[in-house]
Amino acid sequence: MTSLDRDEADIEASRAPLMDHLIELRGRLLICVVAFVVAFIGCFAFSEKLYLFLVQPYVVSAAFHQTVGAHGHVSPFDLILGTAGLVPVPDVDHQSVKLIYTAPLEILFTKMKLAGLGAVIVAFPVLAWQLYRFVAPGLYRNEKGAFLPFLIAAPVLFLLGAALVYFVMLPFVMWFSLSQQIIGEGVAAELLPKVSDYLNLVTALILAFGLCFQLPVVMTLLGLAGLISSQVMAKGRRYAIVAVVVVAAVVTPPDPISQLMLAVPMVLLYEVSIWCVRIIELRRKKADAADEAPA
Repeated sequence: MTSLDRDEADIEASRAPLMDHLIELRGRLLICVVAFVVAFIGCFAFSEKLYLFLVQPYVVSAAFHQTVGAHGHVSPFDLILGTAGLVPVPDVDHQSVKLIYTAPLEILFTKMKLAGLGAVIVAFPVLAWQLYRFVAPGLYRNEKGAFLPFLIAAPVLFLLGAALVYFVMLPFVMWFSLSQQIIGEGVAAELLPKVSDYLNLVTALILAFGLCFQLPVVMTLLGLAGLISSQVMAKGRRYAIVAVVVVAAVVTPPDPISQLMLAVPMVLLYEVSIWCVRIIELRRKKADAADEAPA
């Protein structure tokens, strides 16, 4: 019996009436909803601390900006390491960092939005496991082995993108924004971001970087499906680089530093994707050779 025959036998053994699948789907959706609600309540209880955590890159940038001035020199490593808490941040007036809100319930809605984002992240392991358990009976043995690593790789790559935003992107973006202030004789154009606008900026950047960092996962899945090959990806490298630059220019603030911060990792991830697809192709050739070998 070949591996394909064994897979067919496993799938046939897992067949069930449609109503049984609907009942199972209802149960798994209920578990997902409960996990999300519990995570939402927990994140909402700590929403103020979570928001202060997200504002920390702004605080670090404002501290260095207030110390050296708009035209002073600050090392990029000072901003990054200061946000990470690895170097001391200048001791300045904490009232220099101000965020405003202009609607009575803006703070409440901002906390709810932050709690919802946090709930998705916290509950993701439960959501992903329930998805896997629902679709696993319909997968071949090799597909089961490939699907599970992607459930681990996807959140890890997303968190790497979010970490790049928090520790590198946000300090530079806020430093750039503070440097655009105009203070002259009788005129002061100061940065006073709204509470909701700052969260929207953080959310947009995290989603943009987190989704762009899924490139190896997407390309590897396409390679598993046989829709793309490593040879085609290697030949199309120059076009991929152009596409990466365009995407970086669209989803990042309009400054070259931010665009390079997204473009360079995406180019590296594209190269990683080529090697992932190449490994899949080698494994597929070995499996085909083993199946064709005489017993």
